[in-house]
Amino acid sequence: MRIVVTGGFGFLGGRLAAALLARGTFRGEPIGRLVLADRVVRPESPLPSDTRVQVVRGDLSDRLDEVFAEPVDVVFHLAAAVSAECEADFDLGMRANLDTTRALLEAARAQSESGGPVPRLVFSSSVAVYGGDPALPLPPVVDESTVPLPRTSYGTQKLVCEQLVADFTRRGFVDGRVARLMTVTVRPGKPNAAASGFLSGIVREPLAGLPAVCPVDPGLRVALSSPRRTVEALLCLAEADRGTAPGQLTGTLPVNLPALSVSVAEILSTLRRVSGDAVADLVTVSPDPAIEAIVASWPAAVDPARAAALGLRCDPDFETVLRDYINDETRPLD
Repeated sequence: MRIVVTGGFGFLGGRLAAALLARGTFRGEPIGRLVLADRVVRPESPLPSDTRVQVVRGDLSDRLDEVFAEPVDVVFHLAAAVSAECEADFDLGMRANLDTTRALLEAARAQSESGGPVPRLVFSSSVAVYGGDPALPLPPVVDESTVPLPRTSYGTQKLVCEQLVADFTRRGFVDGRVARLMTVTVRPGKPNAAASGFLSGIVREPLAGLPAVCPVDPGLRVALSSPRRTVEALLCLAEADRGTAPGQLTGTLPVNLPALSVSVAEILSTLRRVSGDAVADLVTVSPDPAIEAIVASWPAAVDPARAAALGLRCDPDFETVLRDYINDETRPLD
């Protein structure tokens, strides 16, 4: 069993890789090789010390021959440019998100058409595929049948990739599964360029004794998922059999991962209740219309039925998310 994780040294990729190595099997078969493909290999990561790990360093589109030098059974495609990056640099988003994903799909297709295994491919999409339009406002709760009308380049790129994965699956080139991720919170380490990054920053920085800025109205509601629940969902979706029975994946529709719907004010009040006034007072509300416009265009509540059929559940409340972060991430900021 040879499994590839693109973005394997990123925030989610590293956690997913660690979970796969700890389990040691995928669908009951031993994992012989775990390929971690990324532009940057973190020197502090313990992952390369595992004899099952193969590191492929560089731009994915340039290293696909190395990734597919031996048959690939499963791909978790997590590598991407994030939302605010794609708004600031349209060409970057198109290259990193659309062009690279198509190149990956073509490499998988070449393997299957040459008689190799049909790769099972899990694509990490985003709740950003949704958005309101004057002719069709976003409903209060979305599900997989809601028309996706992205209001950002990032969301548009993810939506196009969803359709490519679906068509490559229809044609039998890959066995594709699309996971629409919610905003994953709380992320440790340095801030990234995602428009939603402040949702981690207003928790992470104060807990480290640093000031943080909240760029949106605290009344804004958002759809969140903890890192722990997100990794569990990716693994569940990857291992699910296709079919119509409970626990099986029906059709090629994306799966909206379970979401905790919470206001920014609730996040801040939970931080205050759990960690005290001195920590919570490090957060300053300073509106940024550009950031708020992006984040407010995403749905704040998601119908969980399709995910629930696979046995997936959202985090019970933000206090649980916060306490998990405090317990799991004790190192200081990089």
